[in-house]
Amino acid sequence: MGLSIDTSANTDMCRHAEAGYPHEVVGILAGCASEGRITRTLALHNERADSPANRYQVSGLAVLRGESLLEAEGLDILGYYHSHPDHPSAYSDYDRDHALPNRRYVIVSVVSGHVATTQSWRLREDRSAMDEEPLHLEAPCP
Repeated sequence: MGLSIDTSANTDMCRHAEAGYPHEVVGILAGCASEGRITRTLALHNERADSPANRYQVSGLAVLRGESLLEAEGLDILGYYHSHPDHPSAYSDYDRDHALPNRRYVIVSVVSGHVATTQSWRLREDRSAMDEEPLHLEAPCP
């Protein structure tokens, strides 16, 4: 099926990734699950103190609050995004090990402070790997 990200949601995600550089950023992807369409993102705060340039951490309470806010707006939670500073937008073993089933994981590569590539991934049922899914961005990052 693939995933589609509308212009405003993609702009918000890209700006968050670039503003957070050289650290990883993280956020929630929300929209219409039946259409595979992201219409809103919600930036979360990377709480990782020891290695924020290559890992992120968010408390369960912060995620719950963010998801509840988006659901109160009538949106479905489709997944999460995070950035890879000066690294490809491919998932890492760490990303796979911490992924949840039935969620989309959009990874934004930020090179020298600017978005380079964006890819979407889904965890396999057996957790052995993540498969790339088609990603349609209505407009590139500004």
